Amino acid sequence: QVQLVESGGGLVQAGGSLRLSCTASGFGLEHFVIDWFRQAPGKEREEVACVSGSDGSTYYADSVKGRCTISKDMSHNTVYLQMNNLKPDDPAVYYCATGVVAKPWAPPYRDDSYAYWGEGTQVTVSS
Repeated sequence: QVQLVESGGGLVQAGGSLRLSCTASGFGLEHFVIDWFRQAPGKEREEVACVSGSDGSTYYADSVKGRCTISKDMSHNTVYLQMNNLKPDDPAVYYCATGVVAKPWAPPYRDDSYAYWGEGTQVTVSS
């Protein structure tokens, strides 16, 4: 069975950093795009970053470009999202998703492109 589990969220001061993890089971990361989305209270879900299943190509939303890095650890079937210089508009529940094949690579992706989602991990930024 396909399963995604997020972890690594928490409370961070503005300007601080977090590393989120998405551990996958039931499939290999080499076959699918893994995408990070976030949703703040009362706001629509938005894409943050994604990584391809084949060659590790990455995409970043303009709102986080230069502050976030997405990476994969194939041996542990885990995707990471390193977030630096967190800002007051970054607090949200962060979700990882999959279900899009890695070929052809055509980001950005809509949230309805994905069949499988984790339960999310909360990121809170204090000031």
